[in-house]
Formats: sequence, structure tokens, C-alpha cells
Amino acid sequence: MSYIPNTGEDQRAMLDTLGLPNLEALLTPVPENVRLRQPLDIPPALPEPDLKRLMSNMAARNQNLDTTISFLGAGTYDHALPSVVPHLQRRSEFVTSYTPYQPEVSQGMLQAIYEFQTMVCQITGLEVANASLYDGATAVIEAVLLALGPGGRGEVVISQGVDPQYRHVLQTYAHARGFTVI
Repeated sequence: MSYIPNTGEDQRAMLDTLGLPNLEALLTPVPENVRLRQPLDIPPALPEPDLKRLMSNMAARNQNLDTTISFLGAGTYDHALPSVVPHLQRRSEFVTSYTPYQPEVSQGMLQAIYEFQTMVCQITGLEVANASLYDGATAVIEAVLLALGPGGRGEVVISQGVDPQYRHVLQTYAHARGFTVI
């Protein structure tokens, strides 16, 4: 079992805790007819370029939104992504090594919002410009909290046309904040 990343000592401690003599005893509850009794027939590893080519060819057989009409709804629709977007996205000031739920990502987001507002002002000649919130769900929450006012209590009506994931996030906030969503 060389693919298990723990040591023999780790395995022994686990088995002792479970009161089992060996790893085979751990697998006893798995029905015999579904247990694998021979090595997997897996080809040898490929060099990275060959693997990328293989995976690209396999992926090309899938349907995708570039070649198929989407009726998914919920914000999934055909749209053009300007080539400047990926370019800007890769700039170091917008990139952090952190996952999106960590606060450190907000520095890149703040930079992106600042750049957006600056460009809108330059294009329109306005002295100030507003920018959107971090994501759609956050924008829905902010709008609802603004509508509820300083007390943050009451009822709010939300359309079934709003993205179901956004409505789910709103329900979570409503439960925590004590307002009702209709």
C-alpha cells in the first residue's frame, strides 16, 4: 500500500486505536464482490507534454459552451470575454497565493476596483465612479441589508429569477441576522 502517505508507525497507531490487527481487518466490512484483489491495470506515467496532449484530446470529445447552446440559466449565458481580462488578471498586483475566502485576496480586489473606477473616470470624464461589489451574492446581500435599514429586521421579497445560489446565500444571512426572505 505504497500510495498511503502515512508511515507504518502511523498505521500501527491507527489500527491499535481501532483495535484491529492489520489493514486487511480494516477492509473486512467491504463486500468481497467489490474488493479489488489484483493490481490496477494502469499504464506507466507519461511525460507532462504527452499527458497534456492526451488530456486535451479527451477533453475535445466533450460538449462545451463554446460549441453548444446553453439553457442552464442562473447566470450561465453566452458572452464575450475581452482578451484584456485574462491579461489583467495575471498581473502581479491582482494575484495572491491565497484562496478566495481569505481576507488577503481583498487587496487584489481593491486594486481591481480602483483600476476599474479610474478607467471609467478617464473614459467618461467624470470626477468619480462607482464599482461593483466583490461578487453577485455579496451585491444581493448588500442591497437587502440597505433595504432593511439600520435595524436590519423585517421581511424582504426576492424574485425567483435571482440566481438560486445567491438566494441560498441570502437565506443564510437571513437566518443569522433575523430577517425573513419571501
